[in-house]
Amino acid sequence: MFPFRYTKAADERSALTAAAAGARYIAGGTTLVDLMRETVERPDLLVDINALPYWSIDLRPGGISVGSLVRMADFAAHPAVRRQVPMLSQALELSASAQLRNMASIGGNLLQRTRCLYFRDMSAACNRRAPGAGCSAIGGRNRGHAILGTSPRCVATHPSDLAVALVALDAVIVARDVSGHRRFGVAELFRQPGDNPAREHNLRPGELITAVEIPIGPECRRSGYLKVRDRESYEFALTSAAVALDIGAGVVHAARVAVGGVGTVPWRLPAVEAALTGKPANADVFRAAAALAGDGAQPLSENGFKVELVKRTVERQLVTVAALA
Repeated sequence: MFPFRYTKAADERSALTAAAAGARYIAGGTTLVDLMRETVERPDLLVDINALPYWSIDLRPGGISVGSLVRMADFAAHPAVRRQVPMLSQALELSASAQLRNMASIGGNLLQRTRCLYFRDMSAACNRRAPGAGCSAIGGRNRGHAILGTSPRCVATHPSDLAVALVALDAVIVARDVSGHRRFGVAELFRQPGDNPAREHNLRPGELITAVEIPIGPECRRSGYLKVRDRESYEFALTSAAVALDIGAGVVHAARVAVGGVGTVPWRLPAVEAALTGKPANADVFRAAAALAGDGAQPLSENGFKVELVKRTVERQLVTVAALA
């Protein structure tokens, strides 16, 4: 690890001012400290933001607002979250070990960087870490990499389980920099790699996520998150599915479906949602809708199995969520 400076922000203004000058924010540190230890990240100044007032979970008419510093474990355990949007609690609890969930913040979870082994190997070519270097994953070991939203410059998957659920729910980011606040959809936070994989999100320099607002519709209670991985715990998704369904009189009135582990960003499936809406809630409809989950996939040499796996994962989760009382 290289030398760096560390300071604690006493208030929002001091944090924003320091970040505007090039400092990096740190809260739980569960991703950034690892990357610094591996010399992938080498910030000169870290600004600890844990004293800032972003710690609340607020229930509002039609939604929940969660501060960006709320720890994953606390948000997952909140009774209203578990009752009204079980998809969120499940996504959080499947994300990491209990120790990490006790440390990691909601904002940090959304901004965590890819777990691509080439990104973390300083001897490997990685356009995300070193623009113009190339992408060792494209011709290398790529079993766990993306099949959706890829480019000739990067095929790394986005690692956040929570982000998949939030994208499905049309959640909104509240962010602030020295010029003021702004709000935008969680889906707009993430950037597909395109020609510039090093730019992973659409936050402005020095901008800080302060909260996430989650609308609660009639489909949210009947929701769930399924994560398929090589081992039962402490592993990132090969694929995952966040599903919420509003079903009445045996008909799907509304559907929200997004997948993880297969995209360079959390991947919403509007074609699947459209194929469900207004249709009977039965196995044949679920199978036909889920068959659209792999549309547009561009598998690599080792991950072609993900095309079928994501279809089966979506179908299984549709059946599971539809059966919920």
